[in-house]
Amino acid sequence: MKKGDRIQRYSAPERINHWIVALCFTFAALSGLGFFFPSLNWLMNVLGTPQLARLLHPFVGVVMFVAFLRMFFRYWQHNLPDREDLIWAKNIHKIALNEEVGDTGRYNFGQKCVFWAAIFSLVLLLASGIVIWRPWFADAFAIPVIRFALVVHSVSAVALIIVIMVHIYAALWVKGTITAMVEGWVPAAWAKKHHPRWYRAVREQQSRPTQQEKRP
Repeated sequence: MKKGDRIQRYSAPERINHWIVALCFTFAALSGLGFFFPSLNWLMNVLGTPQLARLLHPFVGVVMFVAFLRMFFRYWQHNLPDREDLIWAKNIHKIALNEEVGDTGRYNFGQKCVFWAAIFSLVLLLASGIVIWRPWFADAFAIPVIRFALVVHSVSAVALIIVIMVHIYAALWVKGTITAMVEGWVPAAWAKKHHPRWYRAVREQQSRPTQQEKRP
């Protein structure tokens, strides 16, 4: 779709889903850090009280996983590696200087790495979270399994936090990215500069006649 000299990057449902993930991540991360690190126990007040945070933390985590799963099925094809990713990776020094390299599609190699790292971390968080989820599932597992799951859950949580921090930094680094996440539209010049292959695909789709136009 086109609006003036802008191109739609994300629809309203996509943006809402994205911010649901972001909100759930914030709540889950703060309450989780407070749970695993006693010195940060005050963070658990983000959900009211430490007791309420412990109760709601796994439910918030499940909602976050389901919401991100919707994003996964929507975007996974756009995040498959291709030859242009090698060019992007080999020229990471130019990327650091805010230069663009390669014929990038909808997402560049850095964004793809964030996407797959996030889904991998979330799968581990869900699996380990089920094992340690009291009183619903933990009683079905042996103590050594629960201890191992606690380690996996902690490491995966830290990994996801780092991934999200990289995601936020990249969004702030590339001017126009935050606007795309909030409004859903980006300037055509922005799309052509940062994602030229995606820009051409959108333009090609826009130039195709609709079924109504094809009718005599």
